Amino acid sequence: MTPDRRTFLTSAGLAALAVGTSAVTSGCTPSGGASGGGAPAPGTSATLSVPVDSIPVGGGKILDNAAFVVTQPTAGEFKAFNKTCTHQGCPVSSIEGSNIVCRCHGANFSIVDGSVTKGPATKPLRPATAVVEGAEVKISAS
Repeated sequence: MTPDRRTFLTSAGLAALAVGTSAVTSGCTPSGGASGGGAPAPGTSATLSVPVDSIPVGGGKILDNAAFVVTQPTAGEFKAFNKTCTHQGCPVSSIEGSNIVCRCHGANFSIVDGSVTKGPATKPLRPATAVVEGAEVKISAS
């Protein structure tokens, strides 16, 4: 018996959902700590590395393939934060002067301590650990 149109479309939609879900979750694994690699899985102590010279003094860098933003407020002082805005969960989008900016709703955070410098966010960015080892900044979730 041939399935009716509704049954066929429902089955096709569920199959697509299953494929989409596995594709999304497969991107959530750590990359083994390669430079600029993926974010460590929650609850793990995995770290990733970025070159010290890739983080500008008085600014920072939002890591494309990881869950962090790394800053260098003053020469040799490195900070790291989760790059998810505390307002509504958008990833922060840029660093402008001494602020980490979320373009979704305009929230700004300090590169020094992740504190809110402009709302609508009311909570700071979640801190991460940044440790300099040679020419690399090692970053891990706190």
